[in-house]
Amino acid sequence: MMNQEAVHTLPVSMIPLGEINGFPVRPGLYDINGATLLQNGVNFTVHTHYGTGCSLLLFHREEEEPYAVLPFPEEYKIGKVYSMIVFGLNIEDFEYAYSVDGPWNPARGLIFDKKKILLDPYAKAVTGMRLWGENRTKTYHARVVKNNFDWGDMPQSSREMSELVIYELHVRGFTRHSSSRVEHPGTFEGLEEKIPYLKQLGINAVELMPVFEFDETMNVREVDGRKLLDYWGYNTVSFFAPNTSYTAALEYNREGMALKQLIKSLHDNGIEVILDVVFNHTAEGNEKGPVFSFKGFDNSIYYMLTPDGYYYNFSGCGNTLNCNHPIVQQMIVECLRYWTVNYRVDGFRFDLASILGRNEDGSPMNNPPLLKRLAFDPVLGNVKLIAEAWDAGGLYQVGRFPAWQRWAEWNGKYRDTLRDFLKCGPWAAREAAMRITGSMDLYEGGYAGYNSSVNFVTCHDGFTLYDLYSYNRKHNEANGWNNTDGSDDNRSWNCGFEGDTSDLEVMRLRMRMIRNACAVLMCSRGTPMFLAGDEFCNTQFGNNNPYCQDNEISWLDWSNLEKHLDMFEFFRFMIALRMEHPAIRRSLPKAVCGLESVRICGTGGEAQEMNDQSTFMGILYAGYDKEKGQDDVVYLAINTHWEEVSISLPKIPRYMHWLLNVDTYGDGSKAGCYAGAERPVLGDGCRLKGRTAAVFTAEKQ
Repeated sequence: MMNQEAVHTLPVSMIPLGEINGFPVRPGLYDINGATLLQNGVNFTVHTHYGTGCSLLLFHREEEEPYAVLPFPEEYKIGKVYSMIVFGLNIEDFEYAYSVDGPWNPARGLIFDKKKILLDPYAKAVTGMRLWGENRTKTYHARVVKNNFDWGDMPQSSREMSELVIYELHVRGFTRHSSSRVEHPGTFEGLEEKIPYLKQLGINAVELMPVFEFDETMNVREVDGRKLLDYWGYNTVSFFAPNTSYTAALEYNREGMALKQLIKSLHDNGIEVILDVVFNHTAEGNEKGPVFSFKGFDNSIYYMLTPDGYYYNFSGCGNTLNCNHPIVQQMIVECLRYWTVNYRVDGFRFDLASILGRNEDGSPMNNPPLLKRLAFDPVLGNVKLIAEAWDAGGLYQVGRFPAWQRWAEWNGKYRDTLRDFLKCGPWAAREAAMRITGSMDLYEGGYAGYNSSVNFVTCHDGFTLYDLYSYNRKHNEANGWNNTDGSDDNRSWNCGFEGDTSDLEVMRLRMRMIRNACAVLMCSRGTPMFLAGDEFCNTQFGNNNPYCQDNEISWLDWSNLEKHLDMFEFFRFMIALRMEHPAIRRSLPKAVCGLESVRICGTGGEAQEMNDQSTFMGILYAGYDKEKGQDDVVYLAINTHWEEVSISLPKIPRYMHWLLNVDTYGDGSKAGCYAGAERPVLGDGCRLKGRTAAVFTAEKQ
């Protein structure tokens, strides 16, 4: 198969028609945005709606002043698009940027300044960004990228959302700690070294926190002698460029190769890749922020502005991208297509996605054109689209996000309800039953069944699972904001002691609560997602907003894997159990034994509507598994009360009996019953210890 985009061979004459400042040039390819390597030159295409002139700036590597300025002639302009082929350039020898002239009228959002050096909005690589944490140059330049990675004939994944188990991770933090024992810590290569671990755990999708180019030093500050950076990376500098500081080696003009190799290796091992993308704002901030790209090309188009020219801030980060303007729509579509085609990404999780449904004046739209366009785009037809269905402006759309049977959602209501229910919080049981069984009250039918809800108890934004049961309140003092940042609505419980303790009873309870959360998550209909490190009790020491902590607060401490190996094995077993039983994941044909697809049970095993204050819940799943040629029957029992309870299991035919697969309380010698410890349940009932979950399967005698 021919390599993608190595060198464009479009039918354009390679004969220069003119000369600009000593460089042979001719009009370029107006419908290919960005800088593109051709057989005998480089094509530069850029557009500005309100700008009146544009120049291409060429720089020697790591130099601040251009060695050449090439103004685009008017005859090299069609509509609002400038395009020029420059001949004789060696892409390894130069960096490029633009300057744009135009009117200055801040009240109307027009802030053109031809003295500003502007990064190409379609830049495929940003220079001077490779060394993590080092002070950057004053301006951002771009490089021309040679996309010559050979993907072969690798097909796209055909898995549905409900078949995934998603593992959310931060590329740097996953292996940066010395305990990770990888050759290239904190990089794409380091993550690739951990693929055997991911396979052993059993997950089949990773969701990578932002890997688009961002400048972690942009808001650098010092608190108590510790340098704080923009560690998470949610302030995008360039949407088309990978973060070069996540690579282990220089990649001049081949940027993205390490990420592509990582993705290919993950695919070769059956693991999909979902990117966390941030199209709600950029790193340019508000009127006090820098001007380095979008502001300089068309400030009033790329950003939502108030009537007097200030920035709407529905993102909480200073500005809001004007996503439903046709020009911004086009850029976002082209960006996602680029990552789908050239990086073979399997899906995208959209940060603060409700912003993508706001009109240019900030008002919510009933049928947002961008969301509909992404849902029906042919190139994006098989990638997963996952919305964080809220924003910082108060728009909360969980269960109401415009989906067109394509969009899934981070189910924030699942997280909140399950946190309440599992700690025996009041008024949570009725809703918890709906959340565990697929949130059909929110996503009636979903798209193709149970593919709409991404279920999670923890994610990067908030407590880790260990901290959820170790802290009653956040401890974000290290962030430098007097503990005012981060959510106060954590619905956590410290199990009787705040923070670390040597009390064995408290620790046993915490471990059981973690196992309960894992068991329920893996037995919920929808798509389970959990935070990297939860499987071995990773802690952030009570910090629920470590966005700036590039240190032991955020890095995974892999020594905890050995310390909590039993928890890892529990997660591993629960993931395998979910994969083994399709009745958990989706509706199957009617079971031969006559049991219904889903039943919510009380302690007697019969169908029972949950009382809001119920502390016991049973969930029965049943259906006929065509692949195995037999019924698949699973029963999840949850006792959130601190006292033991007697339960009866649902009645099943005489030719079947119940097996106990999981008991989170354990038998005193093990953390739980799993992996070779299955055993028949005598009779039709049992006693379930306090704050315990159990999973049973019905099988033929």
